[in-house]
Amino acid sequence: MKRVPEPYAADTAAHAEAYDAKDFSTVNHAFARRLLELGAVGRVLDIACGPGHVALQLVAISSKVQVVGVDCSQPMLDIAAEHKEVSSHAERVEFQQANASALPFEDGSFQAVCSKSSLHHMEDPVAYLREAWRVTAKGGVLLIRDHYRPETLAEAEALVEKYGSDRDAKGKAAMLAGFRAAYSADELIDIAREAGLQGAELVIDNDRHMSLQVAAIQAD
Repeated sequence: MKRVPEPYAADTAAHAEAYDAKDFSTVNHAFARRLLELGAVGRVLDIACGPGHVALQLVAISSKVQVVGVDCSQPMLDIAAEHKEVSSHAERVEFQQANASALPFEDGSFQAVCSKSSLHHMEDPVAYLREAWRVTAKGGVLLIRDHYRPETLAEAEALVEKYGSDRDAKGKAAMLAGFRAAYSADELIDIAREAGLQGAELVIDNDRHMSLQVAAIQAD
């Protein structure tokens, strides 16, 4: 199936509220746990943090991290701020607006960098990964999770029916667009290599939403 780009469109309050209302708790928890298993401690950057679900999950399950969440969408950040206000771990998380392909941080600023379900939205995925890698400290970990593009449209539609049966027509269409905009395993490895990620490991998870995870550790 040919890739069809899906630009990030969370620039309205309605879109941000609709995304925030979706239940990604199981996936978010598994993602946060995986980052911690890889050794994430200290200062963590969550790129394209959206309404702050992953950032707040991280500080809730580990007392050893402080998280900075960045997103280009102010409506998403407004919701993240609301969630932060009711979190008992608010002192260890902050949110700010930033461009994922031009991060306002010095080299090696974070002991861990992560991003979930955002790569397929990026206009320049190589620049995006290169920036994420640049701000990852020596000995630090980078974890990227995104959709896995099926080989055929029929397969993508079947996945939407399997995992999005509780969604309305608009929600199913958005889910299908995400699958069609995602990268294949080979494409993602090529992107990671071009971005300079050394020793990147690709993990394919077929259990839910056919996801890809790329993990890399910065050499000391």
